[in-house]
Amino acid sequence: MKRESKGCRDWDLLINSAPTNEVLGVVLAGGAGTRLYPLTKYRSKPAVPFGGNYRLVDIPISNCLHSGVNRIFVLTQYNSASLNRHVNQTYKFDIFHRGFVEVLASEETSELEAKTFPHGTADAVRKALRHIMQIRDIKYILVLAGDQLYRMNFRELLARHIEQGADITLAVHPVAERDASRYGILRIGKDLKISEFKEKPGRPEDIAGWNIQSDKFSSPHYYASMNMYIFNIDVLQEVLRGDLEALDFGEQIIPMVLPKYNVCGQVHEDYWDDIGTIETFYYANMRLTKKFPEFNLYEENRLFYSKPRFLPPGRIHRAMIENSILSDGIYIENCEIIDSIVGVRSVIERDTKIEQSLVLGNDFYESLVQKKNNLKNRIPHLGIGKNCIIRKAIIDKNCRIGDNVRIINKFGLKNDEGKEIPYVIRDGIIVIPKNTVIANGTVI
Repeated sequence: MKRESKGCRDWDLLINSAPTNEVLGVVLAGGAGTRLYPLTKYRSKPAVPFGGNYRLVDIPISNCLHSGVNRIFVLTQYNSASLNRHVNQTYKFDIFHRGFVEVLASEETSELEAKTFPHGTADAVRKALRHIMQIRDIKYILVLAGDQLYRMNFRELLARHIEQGADITLAVHPVAERDASRYGILRIGKDLKISEFKEKPGRPEDIAGWNIQSDKFSSPHYYASMNMYIFNIDVLQEVLRGDLEALDFGEQIIPMVLPKYNVCGQVHEDYWDDIGTIETFYYANMRLTKKFPEFNLYEENRLFYSKPRFLPPGRIHRAMIENSILSDGIYIENCEIIDSIVGVRSVIERDTKIEQSLVLGNDFYESLVQKKNNLKNRIPHLGIGKNCIIRKAIIDKNCRIGDNVRIINKFGLKNDEGKEIPYVIRDGIIVIPKNTVIANGTVI
């Protein structure tokens, strides 16, 4: 499906000459992220820490910058304070640079189409149009989700869009039949034009005959929308202002535009993961600890950017560490860490064992005075105490976990929520919410 109509050299030339200076990136970062609760209790989904050093929003922004798209709006809504702060402190350009990464927060205005906060992906872009249209030298709008993991050169997407003379181009990805109900599934021809689209099909007959005809897959696969779109700017305006009741790109806009516009697809066959639930978030992180991870953070020419923290190197004393990722500024003493990720400024004290877990770290260090006050007030220090066992868990930021604590899902529960002790279990994964204090000897 990756068609090259004019030969490899011509296609490479077309990619390299794609006018990314005429593209404005729009990152959708406003979703409430209820399925990622409690990680989204105090922050939006794109602001959730990932991979030890990053936040999810760093992925689409970094892909844009590496692709030459350096004018980017980040549209925010729910729990946006930490995301706003992260974007503003991370992505700075000098005064001689035309680029920017700017937060556009949801706002009410007197305009007819913007009297309420956004209620969908398309509605969010619609309400930002008055700001988007002030950038007068753009021809294309690149719309991206703020909560996905992938590495993509958007020059390829733009080159395909131009080559096909498309009004709208979708990035698409093969998914297995068992996962089809999670995505917008589409039917795409050999000419790369999309003829049919079904958002989250509930029945197999809804997409009968749409499976990919290829020997590459041993089981039925379908093309799914990656929720990444390139619009000609005039088409975007026409579509969004033509039907004010259409709130979502996948559910309403894309099916609506197929009969009227030239809608094409560009197949992305490399790694892609949509972070929708605690389970997908957990396993996406755990896969990073493998020796040869599918999603590789270590590609020298396409590293992901994040906030410069200027932290000291980590200190590790007599610890056993296996298949794990350790971030900057950590302190680990005489403990075991296996198949885990330890985030920035984490403190893990002696005789503690952490397995298959994600420790998101801390936002600050405690001083000696603060630690004396902790002892006086009988609360644990920031971090993870002595002689603890933590297994298949996510420990959110700034938690205080006392000595002899067991976070092991003792009763093997699939889903549960603590009442006296703050914790949430989703799909067998224990999540300790941000700022939680867990007393000595607690067993979860």
